[in-house]
Amino acid sequence: MYRVFFKRFLDVVISAIALVVASPFMLITAILIKLESPGPVIFKQERLGKGGKVFWIYKFRSMCVGAEKTGSGVYSGKGDARVTKVGRIIRATSIDELPQLVNILKGDMSIIGPRPPLTYHPWPVEEYTQEQFRMFELRPGITGWAQTHGRKDVEWHKRIELNVWYVDNVSLWLDIKILFLTVFKVVTNADNENKEETLKKEPIQK
Repeated sequence: MYRVFFKRFLDVVISAIALVVASPFMLITAILIKLESPGPVIFKQERLGKGGKVFWIYKFRSMCVGAEKTGSGVYSGKGDARVTKVGRIIRATSIDELPQLVNILKGDMSIIGPRPPLTYHPWPVEEYTQEQFRMFELRPGITGWAQTHGRKDVEWHKRIELNVWYVDNVSLWLDIKILFLTVFKVVTNADNENKEETLKKEPIQK
């Protein structure tokens, strides 16, 4: 009952309220981004959502325009020169994720769920094993079980295992627990840098 109806109901209500409350901060963030560097305020990127379907995820732009075509690609580590000054702040505080509240209202995402992977990273959707693909049974989330167990410091096979575990155990109380753990992670800025060992690895054979 919770995962079928009540979870979606809470997503819509909470994200709508959060958008209203956060709108002044989002406006200020948008102005600062625009003042610092040319280009759009919002960064759009294709991600894999529920059922493995592709959708556009929204974030505040934290890097210079065209950054994904240079350097180490879309992912960046500590000291990446492509990240703007404002970008470093909004990444450290996770403010860059706030536009995903719109994704939730559109039905692309949930507040809590597996983080949506890129269409090509860690590997294309057709290369997920049957067990791994189960992580797409739910809408992806702004935060999730894997993010509270290492965040960006978790190797992808393990990250997907954690996501599948969440799918099997989703409940209101688990979502509340994840929400509180996420707040702690954000406040302490723990595990918030991409690590080389989490980058693309060969998937387990089907």
